[in-house]
Amino acid sequence: MSTSKVKTGQLWNKSKDDLIKQLGELKTELGQLRIQKITSSGSKLNKIHDLRKSIARVLTVVNLKQRQQLRLFYKNKKYLPLDLRPKQTRAIRRRLSPEEKSKTLEKTKKRATHFPQRKYAVKVR
Repeated sequence: MSTSKVKTGQLWNKSKDDLIKQLGELKTELGQLRIQKITSSGSKLNKIHDLRKSIARVLTVVNLKQRQQLRLFYKNKKYLPLDLRPKQTRAIRRRLSPEEKSKTLEKTKKRATHFPQRKYAVKVR
C-alpha cells in the first residue's frame, strides 16, 4: 500500500471486509515507519502523520457505516438505543410531544362545555 493519503469518497463504496483489510495494512505500515524512524536518522514524521490521518478516515467510515446499518435495523422498532436517539438537551427531551400537548382531560372538557367563558356586551360611550 502506498503512503498517499486515503480519500474518504473512495472508502464509502468499499465493503466492511475491504475497509478492515485496508485498516490492517495501514496499521502495519505505520508500525514499520515508526521502527524506521527510531533506527534511522531520517525523519518520517510527514508520512507518519498522513498514515495516522488515513487510519482515522477509514475508522470513521467503518463506524458511520455501522451506525447507518443500526439505524436501518431499529427503524420501525418501539425503542431506539440511547446513542442513536437525538441528543438535544435534557429539558427538550422531557418536554411533552405535540399530540400530548393537544390532549385535554375529560374533566377539563366537561368544565369547558358546562361553564363556558361568559361574553359581556360592553357599551361604548
